[in-house]
Amino acid sequence: MDLVIRKASEQDVFAIHEIVQEAFKEYARELGLPDKVAALKETPHIILEEMRKKTIFIAFLDGQPVGTIRLEVLPPGKVGYISRFGVRPQVQNCGVGKALIKAVEEEARKLGLRVLTLHTASKMTSLIRFYYGMGFYIHSTSTDRGYIRALLCKELEQCDALDLNAELNAAYAK
Repeated sequence: MDLVIRKASEQDVFAIHEIVQEAFKEYARELGLPDKVAALKETPHIILEEMRKKTIFIAFLDGQPVGTIRLEVLPPGKVGYISRFGVRPQVQNCGVGKALIKAVEEEARKLGLRVLTLHTASKMTSLIRFYYGMGFYIHSTSTDRGYIRALLCKELEQCDALDLNAELNAAYAK
């Protein structure tokens, strides 16, 4: 199997849309709350807009688009936020997700980020296990989307707990 990961271009928008729809339908089904998953409402036009402010990667397995992930640098510039991370269900557990996370980590280090963050449903044990295996841990939880979401963090460099909280508070201040 030939796995290639690269930064996405405008020509990849429809493939990204298909991957997100397929992956997040499964996520919503497992969660039992299809109306609460914002990714399912995303359009190709929104993906194009996202390309202007986020780094989007796409994964190809034997030439077929199978996974995608987005990285956004949150102000003031030390925290990266991962979103719309999805892999087609039929190729999960083949290393695509791990390779996408590693691509984001590499990009984050190039950008000088100190920590990566993401949200996922806390009751999705397979996802929580996956993220723990990739070095993430649960920082906190919230119910802002109508279900319990965990904020997961991965420190890219050693952080003091108070410094980390200060950076996360600055990044997530509304």
